[in-house]
Amino acid sequence: MRDRRKKEKAKARGLKIIIVGCGKVGSTLVERLSGDEHDITVIDRNPEKLQQITDRYDVYGIIGNGASLSVQQDADVEQADVFIAVTPSDELNLLCCVVAKRNGNCDVIARVRTPEYVEEADYLKEKMGLTMIINPDQQAAYAIARILFMPTALSVDIFAGGQADMIRIKLPEGNILTGRRIMDLDSDLLDAVLICAVERDGRVVIPDGSFVLQGGDVIAFVAQMRNARTFLNKTGFVTHRVRNTMLLGGGRCSYYLAQILLKAGVGVKIVERDDKRCSDLSLMFPRAVVINGDATNMELLDEAGIKNSESVVALTDIDEENILMSMHLKMVTDSKLVTKVNRITFRPVIENLDLGSVIFPEYLTAEAITAYVRTKAEQLHSDIETLVRLFSDQLEAIELYVGEDSKVAGMSLSEMDLKEHVIITCINRGGEIIIPRGHNKLMAGDTVVIATTQTDIGKIDDVLI
Repeated sequence: MRDRRKKEKAKARGLKIIIVGCGKVGSTLVERLSGDEHDITVIDRNPEKLQQITDRYDVYGIIGNGASLSVQQDADVEQADVFIAVTPSDELNLLCCVVAKRNGNCDVIARVRTPEYVEEADYLKEKMGLTMIINPDQQAAYAIARILFMPTALSVDIFAGGQADMIRIKLPEGNILTGRRIMDLDSDLLDAVLICAVERDGRVVIPDGSFVLQGGDVIAFVAQMRNARTFLNKTGFVTHRVRNTMLLGGGRCSYYLAQILLKAGVGVKIVERDDKRCSDLSLMFPRAVVINGDATNMELLDEAGIKNSESVVALTDIDEENILMSMHLKMVTDSKLVTKVNRITFRPVIENLDLGSVIFPEYLTAEAITAYVRTKAEQLHSDIETLVRLFSDQLEAIELYVGEDSKVAGMSLSEMDLKEHVIITCINRGGEIIIPRGHNKLMAGDTVVIATTQTDIGKIDDVLI
């Protein structure tokens, strides 16, 4: 069975990938990568978890310790292109990667959550030969910070080396944009902004000029940050970064987030129930206010001034607490709310609870690793630079490279016969960001961000019919 499978996969253009760990990140990686013609082997000590994965996806499973040389040899580590260790143990992940690196010629990626290890990431990467060290809590902190710096946004994703942003906002009833066709919006509103997707009643569409915006729509638009702020300001949204925030829970994500916010001059209060952790946080962040108490105690939060906080981030390790706290705070405060949820399984349901912005650390980690794997594969077979999924995976935002032999090189947008449900949102030409109109041409060397509900775009020429 295995030999036949390997032979079949050898015809595919994907990579040989080994994933150690069948937890939330591992299973999400398998889900993301199994449809991309990769040859995937999954290693885990738990036979039940492994069985669930192999029953659902076309992957090969091995029961055992991912750090064992014999287990890795059984997984053909010598032939692997990418080795990914995402078990709950940092030390095991690092050991797995060292063994794989010594016995194969693959890129190795380790999930590491301990702050001390993360601070030594450059040293570990150099000495252990690691390709990537990724931390779910740190990934979540960066994502939350981007939202707090643009509090109107539900999410902010970056493209073109940080030069362009795709921002999602929800249109309130009576907003200046509602009841109007996109083509009728004033040119000064959309001169440097492009609305590329709209979610309405759980369905995502790529709008054309005749699309009429309604209250309750969630729209995604692309712009440079300064132009995004101008657009939001003109359309009645708050654009200044929050001046203060309250973090409910003092765990690792709070640690990373407090670092970012304090450095940016944002006032930080942290509510944490553990005495020892409070003492540690007070020493680490002398400019922060650390409150020892239960973040689910609303009387305590009132005394701490939660109603005067411009933003509140629910960051405890218990999803149910975070969700219930945010639901309650939604009723009693106008603060910008961000909710951290660890479980990926119920993501579509949770995103419909109107909790403000919802962050899934394990999902962000899986997406970052997936993006790296796809970039490696696509160096050979595709033009993708960056890929982000939005609106519960209904929309893909993809940054594509325009090569000299691309059909679209030298073509203007008005000359292109684009596939249905595909829109070109911005062009990055040597660091200059162009929000395209019909007369704009794509040139060799450009990177182009597209938005699409299709799933078969791997090269820039794939946007054409």
